[in-house]
Amino acid sequence: MASGSYRNGGPKPTSKLDRLPPSTAYSTPKPSAKPRPSAAPVPRRGGSVAPAAASAGKAGGDAGVPGRVRVAVRLRPRNAEETIADADFADCVELQPELKRLKLRKNNWESETYEFDEVLTEFASQKRVYEVVAKPVVESVLEGYNGTVMAYGQTGTGKTYTLGRLGEEDTAARGIMVRAMEDILADTSPETDSVSVSYLQLYMESIQDLLVPANDNIAIIEDPKTGDVSLPGATSVDIRDQKSFMELLRLGEVHRFAANTKLNTESSRSHAILIVHVKRSLKGRHDADHGFPSENGTNSTLVKSFRPPIVRKSKLVVVDLAGSERIDKSGSEGHTLEEAKSINLSLSALGKCINALAENSPHVPVRDSKLTRLLRDSFGGSARTSLVVTIGPSPRHRGETASTIMFGQRAMKVENMVKLKEEFDYKSLCRRLDIELDKLMAENERQRKDFEDEIERIRTEADSRVAEVEKGYNNTLEAPTTSSSADIVEVRQLLENEKILRQSTEEVVMNLKCEISHWKRLEAAGNSEIVKLRKMLDSEANQKHKLEEEIAILRSQLLQLSFQADETSRSLDRGESGKALTGFDSLVPQARHPQLRDSANGPKASIAKLFEQVGLQKILSLLESEDHDVRVHAVKVVANLAAEEANQDKIVEAGGLTSLLMLLRNSEDETIRRVAAGAIANLAMNETNQELIMAQGGIVLLSMTAADAEDPQTLRMVAGAIANLCGNDKLQMKLSVEGGIKALLGMVRCGHPDVLAQVARGIANFAKCESRASTQGNKVGVSLLIEDGALPWIVKNANHDASPIRRHIELALCHLAQHEVNAKDMISEGALWELVRISRDCSREDIRMLAHRTLISSATLRTELRRLHIEF
Repeated sequence: MASGSYRNGGPKPTSKLDRLPPSTAYSTPKPSAKPRPSAAPVPRRGGSVAPAAASAGKAGGDAGVPGRVRVAVRLRPRNAEETIADADFADCVELQPELKRLKLRKNNWESETYEFDEVLTEFASQKRVYEVVAKPVVESVLEGYNGTVMAYGQTGTGKTYTLGRLGEEDTAARGIMVRAMEDILADTSPETDSVSVSYLQLYMESIQDLLVPANDNIAIIEDPKTGDVSLPGATSVDIRDQKSFMELLRLGEVHRFAANTKLNTESSRSHAILIVHVKRSLKGRHDADHGFPSENGTNSTLVKSFRPPIVRKSKLVVVDLAGSERIDKSGSEGHTLEEAKSINLSLSALGKCINALAENSPHVPVRDSKLTRLLRDSFGGSARTSLVVTIGPSPRHRGETASTIMFGQRAMKVENMVKLKEEFDYKSLCRRLDIELDKLMAENERQRKDFEDEIERIRTEADSRVAEVEKGYNNTLEAPTTSSSADIVEVRQLLENEKILRQSTEEVVMNLKCEISHWKRLEAAGNSEIVKLRKMLDSEANQKHKLEEEIAILRSQLLQLSFQADETSRSLDRGESGKALTGFDSLVPQARHPQLRDSANGPKASIAKLFEQVGLQKILSLLESEDHDVRVHAVKVVANLAAEEANQDKIVEAGGLTSLLMLLRNSEDETIRRVAAGAIANLAMNETNQELIMAQGGIVLLSMTAADAEDPQTLRMVAGAIANLCGNDKLQMKLSVEGGIKALLGMVRCGHPDVLAQVARGIANFAKCESRASTQGNKVGVSLLIEDGALPWIVKNANHDASPIRRHIELALCHLAQHEVNAKDMISEGALWELVRISRDCSREDIRMLAHRTLISSATLRTELRRLHIEF
């Protein structure tokens, strides 16, 4: 935290700008809204204005809405030190908040004018800053859009105060983080919505969890299809109230790295990143847009009651960047200096991405830093982004202030495609439908049983009455003829009554049967509606099936391409007596061997066609396939692509190098390891790739592969890869420490000439780099080759029958002998005699002359020759 009342939350004068309403130029497109006019134009230097792209359109689904990055500038008041030191000097900036301009003074007579979306004076309150900078973004997040709020500026200019101030003593000093969570919790319901928080810091290119400090190396995961970035290893805490959120912020601030510098007593040494995930359920909304019509064209009551719930998932990212600083002004030294270098590198990478996006460059270097990878969605992505740049008034820091202003100007030219994150919750709907179906079936079964029992009761009662009447009638007929006519009339009347009762009973039975038929029809209609809904749910399965079919087609293409490449490899082996290398096993790209170009045009054309149709990302994803054949053919295609220099950077940027190293680590298949080693050898011909291979533990994996392999071709690929790494001056010590030289010497056990040739080439490259380093004064002491025990093998094979092996070893001996510190070891191992032989009998004049000059220039070797009475 910077010194002075501004950082410590002291009272500040109230500006008339605090009474103005929030800026309306930054509004969030609502779902299903009509297009509206674009946001305010982007101001340019000197007061000129460039037209801005339209920032509205129909949101939701996959439709994107253009939205420019909004930038506000905030001026910090003078602190106590500046008040004394700069008392005789005017501020280097002059603010014109009504015109949204600021002037940066060059001298007492000249100044430069810049325009921003908002200009906040030193008197602007925290509430005012939140309303014009962050509140529109928070409202966008609550509507289902991703949003980012970020602070950028020189160290000590008030970034952490603006974003992360807790305001426990003075609620008016609350920062953007606290105020944003207050609005989010006020607009969400704990019953239907969820809010979770992750709090991280990026320290020295390592992502660390501020809530669980032990979790200090979190990996960044990128979706290969959408490019979205996620941090599954980060701790996520559900938030129910503001109190729990404040406790998490306090816990995170305790674990964040800070240091005391000349510019700031509590300078943040890491980038703090607060991620708020918001999930909102919109059940009952958008009925007209997502209705399901029945057969007669109207929405059934059953379907309306079980419409798929709509869920909106969005996130708010608040980034408190560490301040940029000049070492001579901050006075950083030791570990603090290393922290400053890391901060400046990450901010420089961010600036390069902003420049590329502002200039519509076809390549944006987002992979240069973890910070730019994390902010991939914020600049040029699908998030609504607001940036506040903080500056100080001191004329001593005019250069840093100008740099900050230009960063904000470039950021204003970046456009994002804002997208609504909305989807249907089909799983919840399916569970509800199953429960309702069980209830309907149970109710229907109960009613059917009641109807059948009622019908049986009525039938039994009717039969009983008819039987009684018939019995009475028969008894009457059997009675004496003396019965009176009155009794007969009464009996007849009873019979008539019974007939009428029977008829009424039959009518009741018919009515009950009609009701049963009606319920059956209702049940059939309900089942039909449920079937329709299930068909809609099955559409998701159909999409998955289509993806599987695409994978099958891609697999067949890979098999065909691999077959063609193998056929070409065999034909080349027959035509060139086994000396030509195929695109899969070559250590040097075919582009450098003209005699192979014509014969390899077929596979190359197929690979180029596959590369264009399928894309590198899909091909690399097949390296992790569970199907063994698919992995084999995929790694062959990657190896063939790596043989072309034009493809190597693309493969490395897409993560191909990491995937190849993982195959060496995890695969037990000899073919996969051989082809992967060949691809790594091709990539290792580039100096930048060599450093990446070493940084990712490549030499250790190659050494392990060499120790396990017995196949000469696999050993040839591994030896070639290590030989290429040996040609890098910067990697000499690391190669020796991690066992690279010993791995080369271990592979001579094979005895195959091709393997020995690659081992000799690697030793010659290593000796040449050591010789150059010693000549330049960058290395002292005995050669690492001698320390790792390579000299006896070199002397033993110095006169090898194979000319490639002999030539490389002769060169290695000459380079080793050029330095006096190696002379005694070379004499004791018999290397002097080989040098004399090379200087006299070598078929190549350049090597012969090099050996001659070496013997003449070495005092120790000349003394030994005189002692042995050898004339030279």
